[in-house]
Amino acid sequence: MEANMAPFAAALVRSQSRLSSSLSAVLSRFPSTNPTAGFTPFLPSPAGARQFHDWRFPLSHRAAVRSSAAVADRFERRFATAATHKSYEGILTPLSKPGGGEFGKYYSLPALNDPRIDRLPFSIRILLESAIRNCDEFQVSEKDVEKIIEWESSAPKQVEIPFKPARVLLQDFTGVPAVVDLACMRDAMNKLGSDSNKINPLVPVDLVIDHSVQVDVARSENAVQANMELEFQRNKERFAFLKWGSNAFHNMLVVPPGSGIVHQVNLEYLGRVVFNSGGILYPDSVVGTDSHTTMIDGLGVAGWGVGGIEAEAAMLGQVAMIESYLRANKMFVDHSQAQAERVYSSYLELNLEEVEPCGFAIPKESQKKVVDFTFNGEPAKIKHGDVVIAAITSCTNTSNPSVMLGAALVAKKACELGLEVKPWIKTSLAPGSGVVTKYLEKSGLQKYLNQLGFHIVGYGCTTCIGNSGDLDESIASAISQNDIVAAAVLSGNRNFEGRVHPLTRANYLASPPLVVAYALAGTVDIDFDKEAIGTSKDGKKVYFNDIWPSNEEIANVVQSSVLPDMFKSTYKAITSGNPMWNQLQVSPSTLYLWDPLSTYIHEPPYFKDMTMSPPGPHPVKDAYCLLSFGDSITTDHISPAGSIHKDSPAAKYLMERGVERKDFNSYGSRRGNDEVMVRGTFANIRLVNKLLKGEVGPKTIHIPSGEKCSVFDAAMQYRSAGHDTIILAGAEYGSGSSRDWAAKGPMLLGVKAVIAKSFERIHRSNLVGMGIVPLCFKSGEDAETLGLTGHERFTIHLPATASEIKPGQDVTVTTDNGKTFTCTVRFDTEVELAYYNHGGILPFVIRNLIGAN
Repeated sequence: MEANMAPFAAALVRSQSRLSSSLSAVLSRFPSTNPTAGFTPFLPSPAGARQFHDWRFPLSHRAAVRSSAAVADRFERRFATAATHKSYEGILTPLSKPGGGEFGKYYSLPALNDPRIDRLPFSIRILLESAIRNCDEFQVSEKDVEKIIEWESSAPKQVEIPFKPARVLLQDFTGVPAVVDLACMRDAMNKLGSDSNKINPLVPVDLVIDHSVQVDVARSENAVQANMELEFQRNKERFAFLKWGSNAFHNMLVVPPGSGIVHQVNLEYLGRVVFNSGGILYPDSVVGTDSHTTMIDGLGVAGWGVGGIEAEAAMLGQVAMIESYLRANKMFVDHSQAQAERVYSSYLELNLEEVEPCGFAIPKESQKKVVDFTFNGEPAKIKHGDVVIAAITSCTNTSNPSVMLGAALVAKKACELGLEVKPWIKTSLAPGSGVVTKYLEKSGLQKYLNQLGFHIVGYGCTTCIGNSGDLDESIASAISQNDIVAAAVLSGNRNFEGRVHPLTRANYLASPPLVVAYALAGTVDIDFDKEAIGTSKDGKKVYFNDIWPSNEEIANVVQSSVLPDMFKSTYKAITSGNPMWNQLQVSPSTLYLWDPLSTYIHEPPYFKDMTMSPPGPHPVKDAYCLLSFGDSITTDHISPAGSIHKDSPAAKYLMERGVERKDFNSYGSRRGNDEVMVRGTFANIRLVNKLLKGEVGPKTIHIPSGEKCSVFDAAMQYRSAGHDTIILAGAEYGSGSSRDWAAKGPMLLGVKAVIAKSFERIHRSNLVGMGIVPLCFKSGEDAETLGLTGHERFTIHLPATASEIKPGQDVTVTTDNGKTFTCTVRFDTEVELAYYNHGGILPFVIRNLIGAN
């Protein structure tokens, strides 16, 4: 579950770009004169990078500087010589311990004696505290503080404020390319004659290895061990690389594989709630490369992308300091007391009665088609809507004991009635934590899940990210040869076509109890209110209500089976690893020793031939259209994800290097190899490219020759001939999870610009961060209204120098057949212009680190 963050390799420098996995703004450069300012995840370089909040998009991160002059000024002044004036020292208040003494000191919001604070949402109070604590009238000013306090009138406007999260969280899919970026940045620093050890995370970085396990073995008592052995066989290089990173970089904690998913490990173990650094207390806040980070908001921790549970304070043994601090600073919600009215910038309402199901446009005469096949020597049948994957997967739901034990109670009732799951349905249970196993065993309910085929398969993110493993060949053939719309039901948070499994076009998200129910029914084409799920052992019809547990039943088993000691014993050894992890040998060098033969970890070409002089704007002249899209192209269409198709360019690359098909692994596991990832960019099997005139698939037309080929092959033909390429798109280009490879991949394919009706804001910024120009058609215009076929050659008339380009300015685009139209350049801030001028965010960071000496 990638989610998505900033270019962690330069974008924790500023979180606006949110390239989900370059880890560069967790970089340190200058020592801070403020003991708490050391927790800013920005590169304290002359770039003056600041993390801003865009009031139009509540709690988003916006990194911007107010003018290029301000940037230059910061270049000269340096953060090391920043003003040390603290405007709010007068409200620094001791926090007393109940038995005497003090926990430390904190910046007291009540001491401001400002009634407006009482109306602030709790999340905004965390932003306020951060601004007060870091106010030095240089990076953070009293005006910034006032903007936050004035939330009620500021909310409708676009204003910017600085915000400095306390920590960063990664998982291995996003963490590997982040560490790759850091490693190659060290090399670049070294080649340019500077100190490579300046490249380091500045804030605490927790990296949880949880996205690598696949469901190769299911419905088996030894599934956990078998899948973990396969996981280490496939991912030994990646794991060794991450282990090297945990030693080579300061401030980086790695949680080994098999320990649990980032959602639960973060919720139950890594969350601090309140930090104590050098005797200064301040709220925990986190930015993470996982879409579940926001769950931790439930603890009062401001999180962008992972989560938290109510038991955390007790589990961490901190129920005194944490509660005392939160109460004292008006950040504690006590529902036994009357609540003051809070002011919010927007209110959302969803009427469930208005939600309509979507369909798959199956012709009426084909909807009842039944296909016969043979499974393990026995006759079987499959039809549209039949379930072939039912996965209680390591996602948000698996951190909730009520729904996990609820699923087990459904299994118990079903087993007692004699119901079974069809043997060809791939069932699996991947808990997010070893704690889940303990309370399922304690309750005596795991055996019923096992009886239905929901054996534990591992502790990691599995089916939701495409690590569902292969389907049996007999059912796979029945689906593919007869164009059956097969279904997957999973307790995950992603259901894009082609993501869960290439053969499951209908993917539905459900709570763990419903996953069990649908597995028993064997189809999603059922009305649980009216239709029977199955037949009991005594021949009676069994309905949904017959197997669904009551709230009281669930509460009783949770009360008796979920015990504090389970959490303590599980997480006591969370970072100690397992024998396979502990036996990995890694180099003690602080520079990574790249293996040219590795198919997992490859030195990316971002800094090839780099000099200290920025390249400036790249002219886009007579560019060919690589792809032409309609609306709602997501990052799942762009970024490589899921399994590697046997006929893809990535598969060809791997086979040429002696990798057998069974060892292809997934795109996610190979994110550290740019050669694999660039070949998998735009390789989604459901891609709709207008150049193909309705044909669906990862192909395009090479315009000069008229040849239909893979996107990668076409792009390489253009590059070898010295031609630039662009992409035409409709509305909301780049929606979905923010992924670094959705921007890195197009850049490596040679794409110089994307012209779209509109962009998903994070992806737009990511494109800039990789040196790609985002352009928007004028309102009411698009490729269709302008008569663009995609067969034209495009020239974008950008100014020749960066100083002539202004955020949001209009430029003219001309084609070789005489068309002319105007677009808006979507460089939205001066700092984005700086990134573009340097060829991207990573070279920008390197040059400014060196130039700051």
